[in-house]
Amino acid sequence: MTVDLLLGLQWGDEGKGKIVDVLTSKYDIIARFQGGPNAGHTLEFDGIKHVLRTIPSGIFHKNAVNVIGNGVVIDPVVFMKEIEGLEKFNIDVFSKLLISRKAHLILPTHRLLDAASEAAKGKAKIGSTLKGIGPTYMDKTGRNGLRVGDIELADFAERYRSLADKHEAMIKFHDVDMQYNLKEMEDEFFMAVEQLKKLTFIDSEEFFAKAMKEGKSILAEGAQGSLLDIDFGTYPFVTSSNTTAAGACTGLGIAPNKVKNVFGIFKAYTTRVGSGPFPTELNDEIGATMAEVGREFGSVTGRARRCGWLDLVALKYAVQVNGVTELYMMKGDVLSGFDTLKVCTKYKYNGEVIDYLPYNIEPENVEPVYVEKKGWKADLTGMTSYDELPAELKEYIEFIENELEVPIKIVSVGPDRTQTIVK
Repeated sequence: MTVDLLLGLQWGDEGKGKIVDVLTSKYDIIARFQGGPNAGHTLEFDGIKHVLRTIPSGIFHKNAVNVIGNGVVIDPVVFMKEIEGLEKFNIDVFSKLLISRKAHLILPTHRLLDAASEAAKGKAKIGSTLKGIGPTYMDKTGRNGLRVGDIELADFAERYRSLADKHEAMIKFHDVDMQYNLKEMEDEFFMAVEQLKKLTFIDSEEFFAKAMKEGKSILAEGAQGSLLDIDFGTYPFVTSSNTTAAGACTGLGIAPNKVKNVFGIFKAYTTRVGSGPFPTELNDEIGATMAEVGREFGSVTGRARRCGWLDLVALKYAVQVNGVTELYMMKGDVLSGFDTLKVCTKYKYNGEVIDYLPYNIEPENVEPVYVEKKGWKADLTGMTSYDELPAELKEYIEFIENELEVPIKIVSVGPDRTQTIVK
């Protein structure tokens, strides 16, 4: 059996949680392969809004097994609060959720390090979510990190103390004014670790190999977006993991030849949270309207998202890097009401017109080249079939398909799982 991937193609917040929730009934296993509690996957159904941080978005389906892969970083405190938030929905998380022993742990001092590092950068800050993600991945690559499997070892407390002491020395090095009570944070951390032990830890690469031999269907769920990939994103304004398709192989222990379909999710326009270049950003009334109608606030940080026109240069790049086989367009309903829509199809880059994403897209180097499309007035939120959609939206969709050379198979017309049109 093969594995399908579901990825965000922009700077995150594309709506991955909703689509995983919609697709879960087709799969036996849903697996997160990278990122951590900096993710915020939002699902809406039955009039209730749910935000998942670390737990895969298939947790609300009775028959799906959910796996947190080795590429994910876990904050036990945040994680247990997330589980507590699901208890009122009678979800048996402890039998439906498995965790790779090779997933790394976010320590309280990782969060403190994150805050100290960002404060020390001043105006050059990258817009971190301050969840300790970056320092945890740094310890992973520096071969200092603690993993979920270490919790099972008799000397876990000593291993923790050694690393935490090292972190405290690093915090002092940043020389920023920080007030914190580490003892209090550590008490909460170790209580959460004890709770974490109640879950099932697995050797995930062996688990997936066996599942595939048994013919189980697997959907790998990405976090953040392709343009935030540590290697292929708009560095240094990126996350600390590989958010692209290749990250699913290293984040789960699955061979590349086992990947079949790659589902790429994008918004009908573009958004970005935090710092970093954004060629099609709108600092005007149109951008403000997009933000208001689209409820563009980070589900984890609460920060307002920057909004702009659809950038097909960046989107084409993400499609190419990921090998996308199907596209899912989200938030088409947010564009209802605009007389004219603009789509960026090329960049003016250092005096030359190009149609690919260059090394540097800072505003002094890049100017977007737009084509205009006619907008639509219709309220899409109650529509249930592709035939009902306005002609202008269909033309918009077909234009994107022709530019990207990949079919758009799903059009989302609202936040609820029912507001999903299959084309």
